[in-house]
Amino acid sequence: MNSVASHKISARMQLSALLMAGTMLAPVAPLMAQEAAPPATVPTVPAPPAPEAVPSATTVQSITVTGNQRLEAQTILSYLRLRVGQPYDRSVLDQALKDLAATELFKDFQITDNAGALTIQVTENPVINRVILEGNKRLKEDKIRPEIKLAPRQIFTRSKVRADVARIIELYKRQGRFAATVEPKMVSLDQNRVDVVFEINEGPKSKVRQINIIGNEKFSDGDLRDEMATKESGLLTILSSNTSYDPDRLAYDQQKLRLFYLQNGYADFRVISAVAELTSNKQDFIITYVVEEGERYKFGDVDVKSEIRDFRPETLKTLLPMKKDDWYDAKLVEDTVESLSETAGLFGYAFADISPEFRRDPETRTMGITFNVAESPRTYVERIDVNGNTLTHDKVVRREFRLNEGDAFNSFGVKRTENRINSLGYFQENLEIERKEGSAPDRIILETNVEEKPTGELSLSAGFSSIENFLLQGSIRQRNFRGLGQQLQASVNYSSYSKSVELGFTEPYLFDRNISIGGTVYRRDLNSFNFIGSDRRTTFEQSTTGFQINAGVPLTEFLSFFTRYSLNFDDVSLDKNLYYFRDECDPLVAGRYLCDAIGKRTTSLLGFTIAYDDRDNRLRPTRGQSLSLSQDFAGLGGSVKYVRTRAAASKHFNLGSRFILNVSAEGGYIYPLGGRPTPTSDKVRLTDRFFLGEPQMRGFDIRGVGPRVIRYASVDVTDPANPILDTTTKQRIDDALGGRAYYQGRLEIDIPLGTGAKELGLRPSVFLDVGSVFGVKRPDLTTLADFKDPSDGLTKNLCRNGTTGAISFGTQALVDHDNNAATPAIPQGSYSSCPTGTTSNLSPFEERYFGDSWMPRVSIGAGVNWNSPFGPFRIDFAYALRKEEGDDTKRFSFNVGTQF
Repeated sequence: MNSVASHKISARMQLSALLMAGTMLAPVAPLMAQEAAPPATVPTVPAPPAPEAVPSATTVQSITVTGNQRLEAQTILSYLRLRVGQPYDRSVLDQALKDLAATELFKDFQITDNAGALTIQVTENPVINRVILEGNKRLKEDKIRPEIKLAPRQIFTRSKVRADVARIIELYKRQGRFAATVEPKMVSLDQNRVDVVFEINEGPKSKVRQINIIGNEKFSDGDLRDEMATKESGLLTILSSNTSYDPDRLAYDQQKLRLFYLQNGYADFRVISAVAELTSNKQDFIITYVVEEGERYKFGDVDVKSEIRDFRPETLKTLLPMKKDDWYDAKLVEDTVESLSETAGLFGYAFADISPEFRRDPETRTMGITFNVAESPRTYVERIDVNGNTLTHDKVVRREFRLNEGDAFNSFGVKRTENRINSLGYFQENLEIERKEGSAPDRIILETNVEEKPTGELSLSAGFSSIENFLLQGSIRQRNFRGLGQQLQASVNYSSYSKSVELGFTEPYLFDRNISIGGTVYRRDLNSFNFIGSDRRTTFEQSTTGFQINAGVPLTEFLSFFTRYSLNFDDVSLDKNLYYFRDECDPLVAGRYLCDAIGKRTTSLLGFTIAYDDRDNRLRPTRGQSLSLSQDFAGLGGSVKYVRTRAAASKHFNLGSRFILNVSAEGGYIYPLGGRPTPTSDKVRLTDRFFLGEPQMRGFDIRGVGPRVIRYASVDVTDPANPILDTTTKQRIDDALGGRAYYQGRLEIDIPLGTGAKELGLRPSVFLDVGSVFGVKRPDLTTLADFKDPSDGLTKNLCRNGTTGAISFGTQALVDHDNNAATPAIPQGSYSSCPTGTTSNLSPFEERYFGDSWMPRVSIGAGVNWNSPFGPFRIDFAYALRKEEGDDTKRFSFNVGTQF
């Protein structure tokens, strides 16, 4: 070695050497090991080797950087503490090597010392060309890429790769896939560039295989598992999303267990531990809870102390739901505090401090409680803030408030305001008004933070309905037109049996006063039909052209009055080729009831409705009731005169656990004006009567309940004096007549589903329907007696004279089947033939009248509403428990693409 010591210090990173060796052997080589791999597969940077002894008097004479391609020499030197003219020793050179390693910019570097002339040789880390994800199917790239830090044109570093692997694995853990693995690989390119590839093996979703509970004696494992949100995986929970492991849900289940025990009197209950163990294959979890139940407590003395003048303890104590010696229930205590707070709010105390004081007695196992109501000032509304509305005008929200600035605070008014805003349907569901302290202790700020949702609806759909077969629908509707709460709608519907065009507009607050006004113009074409076997046949066609104007005004907070006027031009017609003879309706073919219905009429109708409604939400109510009474008077001009009265009531009950019970009933009667019915017809037109059936009454076909005429054809003519009728559904003709009176009742329970099903828009229910329609003039019917020839008593065809229209009987046609003229026979299916010159040959049939009874029809069933991507969908399965003769039942029905 020369007198001027020549020292060479190098620290080569082993990982970089492995990567370079891998890329020379194959185009794609592993970059680093998986998170759980042995440490040997993820080499670390060793401490730089100790440099040879450096004389203490040596100074830096010069510093030269070599090997750099992208980085400037001055940039590299800026990372170091070495400077020309600076004395240096072993520790200074060690620190320089550490500083170069800390930059993570180099895969190889060394410092050569030649008598103070230092040479820094570097090999730069490659630049990332692309970052590629492979194998990710359950988690799309748009979910992964925002989480990883590596990106094109960045410097490749081992620490960034390791961090991104950890981030990707964490994403999969959040999805319940704890067996997911990520293997990073590097593909070397020219110009010192690389492609980084993350090969992802997603693995199966980790399920909760088993939930063990240790320490429970009072309740079984099954009872406690039912209280938990997490469920064990199995055949019964195959569609549930709660079988995957979730640490947050584990903590929630501990609270659920505690609440369950506290509700049943176990005040000392606690969860000692909750452990989730991942099986060796990382596919399942086993959760074990260790609990301590403790003793069961009863309520002791329950009292109320109040420092508020308006709160009398002796009065409040009588209203408390818990009594001494009842089993202790912590939820009941919580509800009582909330109830007392709401009661205080009714008196204007928005910030009433109500705290329960517990007195636990382990010896008698009783829990005494005193509800302390602290003194607080009466509160007044200082300000009302509305935030978050970008389209909707402030006044649309503010006019729903039941409190004004400066009013005394009232909790009922706040709750009512929340219900009214939610009923608009313009904002997020379950909106709540926040209460904030004002500028003084007796002031409160009501802050409403709304989140607008789309209120415009554009629908273009096609579908198939069990009622109307193929149908097309197009509609446009804006429920918050111009952000003023106005409603504008237009719709066109077309199907095999109905067509309509409608345009409407409603202004809920006319001239900013609480008066609603609206109008609708429409054209509706409806084809009524009956069945011949499974074939549907049009009976009468009704075309209605008209308009309606309506207005409404509130009388009280819950009571409103509405009035309306409509003018309709109706044209009811029958197919002349089927039902007419000599340009007149043939009652023998169409039936007298249909002949009475045809014609053009004008209906001028004035009506009103008085409605009471205190439901918490008009769109999807969970509690409250609604009542209405309506009357319509037809006869202010026009050719139709009647009075129609209807009444309806419904009540909703929250049964808990998101089960909602709806009980509803309605009924109506129509009374004709202008005289009594004639002997052959009812004065109330067929098209004005009430009808009942699908979809109003499930379990029965459309118009399947109530008065009807069924026509049976004769099929067996062996005995012409007594022909046999075909009473099967294959050949009969069924015409519903409707009734003057009807009633209907319904009991329905909405069944809650999990979050996933709720997001899909599924709302199942079970129901019980009761109802009837009745009270119509019995029509004149055609019977077999009308086809009997008085001359010989035999049943024959009826013949019409084409010129005079006179009815005669056909001549009997005899056939000798046995070659014996003395014993002629009449062939089956032909009674007689009409003489030449007649234009009509009516085979014998008989009409029978059914269903005009007030006795209730009853059906039960289950159904589900689904807001599907192709339109609203409703499916029902129902069974008629009770029916009358002649009623048409139907067990299955569905509708697609129309409103229900």
